[in-house]
Amino acid sequence: MRTLIIYDSYYGNTEKIAKAMGAAIPGEIKVVPVGEASPLDLGSADLLIVGSPTQGFQATKPIQAFVASIPAGALQGKAVAAFDTRIQAAEVGKALRQFMKIGGYAGPRLARALEKKGGNLAAPPEGFFVVEKEGPLVEGELERAAAWAKGIAANPGS
Repeated sequence: MRTLIIYDSYYGNTEKIAKAMGAAIPGEIKVVPVGEASPLDLGSADLLIVGSPTQGFQATKPIQAFVASIPAGALQGKAVAAFDTRIQAAEVGKALRQFMKIGGYAGPRLARALEKKGGNLAAPPEGFFVVEKEGPLVEGELERAAAWAKGIAANPGS
């Protein structure tokens, strides 16, 4: 299986998650920052995983622009998955927690966008937790990310 993981990362946390996923998946793996990614890279991938920090309840602008640049139907027949990095709701104040509940996170929005481009969602979107805005990652998140990606790669059609 050929897997392409495209990510954006402000403080390095989403990059660490993406690389942990890449290291856990068997087969041909390419882990690429969004600034180096091209929709042409999609042609040879069987599985596409896209990840972003959650900024203002959505993916970063470069990730949004990349997904928007994918031609309609270009993901037809491909397994896709999305993830984000985020702060745990329990770690913020009550007012922000309410906004987070209403606004949501990057992962689900990315998953919907990838499906609209023809992708088959291989797993529900996943969020990985950071401590405060800049991190570090919450202990155990790299292992959880590796297990999540490994599960998708083992059964991308589910």
